[in-house]
Formats: sequence, C-alpha cells, structure tokens
Amino acid sequence: MNALTDLDTPSLLIDLGVLARNIAEMAEVVRPTGVRLRPHTKTHKSPEIARMQLAAGARGITVAKLGEAEVMVGAGIDDVLVAYPLVGEVKLTRLRALMERAQIRTTTDSVEVAEGLGRVGLGLGRDVEVLVEVDTGLHRVGRAPGAPTVELVQQVARVPGVDVVGLLTHAGHAYRSADDEELRVAAEREGLDLVETAAACARAGIELREISVGSTPTARIVAGVPGVTEVRPGTYVFNDVQQMRLGVATEATCAARVLATVVAHPTSDRFVLDAGTKAFTSDGGDGPPFPGRSVVVGRPELRLDFMNEEHTVGHRTADDDVQIGDRVEVIPLHVCSCVNMFDVAYGVRDGVVEREIAIEARGRMR
Repeated sequence: MNALTDLDTPSLLIDLGVLARNIAEMAEVVRPTGVRLRPHTKTHKSPEIARMQLAAGARGITVAKLGEAEVMVGAGIDDVLVAYPLVGEVKLTRLRALMERAQIRTTTDSVEVAEGLGRVGLGLGRDVEVLVEVDTGLHRVGRAPGAPTVELVQQVARVPGVDVVGLLTHAGHAYRSADDEELRVAAEREGLDLVETAAACARAGIELREISVGSTPTARIVAGVPGVTEVRPGTYVFNDVQQMRLGVATEATCAARVLATVVAHPTSDRFVLDAGTKAFTSDGGDGPPFPGRSVVVGRPELRLDFMNEEHTVGHRTADDDVQIGDRVEVIPLHVCSCVNMFDVAYGVRDGVVEREIAIEARGRMR
C-alpha cells in the first residue's frame, strides 16, 4: 500500500468505498422491481469491476464493442449483450467465435444488419438472439416507437438464423433534461414507448420477452415501469459531473477522479494543471450549476476554463492559496471517455492506494 503522494500525475483514482456503495445502491434500487440489472461496462472497461457488479446481483453485462466483449468473455464473464450494430464479415467472424464461448446477444435497427447476424446463426446451427433498437428521443439509431418499429420487427423476424427476443433503447436525450420533472417524464416515456410497442408487436403475432432500457439518469425511474425486464445503466458505477448536474449524483458519490498537479501559476488568478484532453477527453459540455470543464474536489473556488492536449487552464474565483506543486483531484465531465484514456486505475481507500485496477478493455473500439 502507498500514499497518494507516491503516485505520479496525472493518475486515475477510484475510491473503493464509493465504488462499492454505488454498485450496491443500484442493485438495491432494481431488486424489488424484479427487473434485471445488466450494467454497461463501457464506463469502467474492467473485468474486475464487472465481477463486482455481478457479485452484487447484476445478471450479465452490456458492452458497446466486440473488443470489450472479447476482454470480458476472456475474463470468464459468459452473459454479454453487445449493444451495437455489427457490420462486415470481420466482425461477424469475431461474433461467431464469441458465441462459441459465451451467451451473446446483440442489437439491430435494420434488416441488413440482421441478415449478417442470420448468417452467423445458420453457420452455428442456432439462432442469434437479437433486440431491435428503438429511438425513444435520442435520434441516434433505431426507428420510432409504434408502427415503424413493429414493421421492422416483422421484417427482422423473417430473417433465417435470427431470433428477435425483444426491444432495446437508450434514453440519452434524458441528459438534456432541465429539471427533475423533465427527467422523470423522459424516463417513464422511455419505458412506456417500448412496452406499448411490444404490445403492438404481440397484436401483429410476434411475442417479445425482453424490454431493455436505461441510462444512469433514468434507470431508477424506468425500472419501475410495468413490463420493463432489464435496465442497463453504466455511469452510475463512478458518476461524473454530468450526473451531478442532473441531480442523480453528488461530489461524494463520484468514485473516479483524476489526480493532477499544478505546474504553472502565471498570473495571480490563473493556474495550469498537468492533465488535459489526453487525460479527460473533450467530451461533455459546460453548464450550471457546475460551470467549467470539470470539478475540483473540495475546492469550488477553482474553476477549470479550458483544456488542451496536456494542459488544463483554470482560474480562482475567490481567495485561494493555490501553489505550483499542489495536487488536486478532478471529477471529469464524462467519466466513460476519461477512463478509456488510462491503462490502469489506482484503487484508493482513506487516502491510501490499496491496489491497481487494470482497464483491460481500454481502447477496444473495434
């Protein structure tokens, strides 16, 4: 075990106590609803943390890319949803290899993608389980709820080698909610849109058994919508400034921080940290009630104005004795992309480094 002062900067820190409480809290939220928790591991990209989530009651995991699935399955995790359209023979070959080792589901919002998945299923001699993605407001992938999705489900269900098991959505538009009420409405609508669309599919002769929803801001609400079968929050495991702005996290529940050093203080109010977009990334927008490019833990008078590759430039908003050599912990705007910048995180408890946590799926973008 080592003191934080022994770490070089920038370093990614994970507060082990906060991490454990976040994992337990989401499991407890979901448990009485009877809805399965299938956390999205793109946030932490760590088999060690995925195993913690499974031990707390999660029923399988979600990944964004096949590379993440390969890491997780290689670590012994055998129930994985790949929530991304898989296009091209290279990816389909990799999917087949994974399906020979673990229970794998995936998603589609087109017949073209389904036809590729069907070839994999026919080659294996068993259907590929597929969830059809629905656009409930993010306007990224998926058709609109109702008739457009019902039509697509009917088309995909006719593809040999594919088993349409349910519907899936990601309510990323909930991040734009202006207040608690707007967030609640978005979360409830996320669930109802899928439940109602599934009912329309049943009337058309196709019974679906999975309704998969959820983002960290909406999970605690949408889990209570009757008919929902699983939720897939990811960011909750660490939390970040975006969650703080939405009121679903606080500084105390943010488990991931970047340890950085003040390396310049060129004017009386301006200071510079040794971590920039190559540590935090540039993802995430500024906005109240936490303005700036991130939040400095315990020092609200320090505001981070902008980032370059290797620098973060900030200023003091009040009297503060910031000095060259000071070390600060910074909560990122968007923790998922930040974690992907590090090969290893340091698990910390009460200011002491207990262990290293490998970010084994870091960079697995294919």
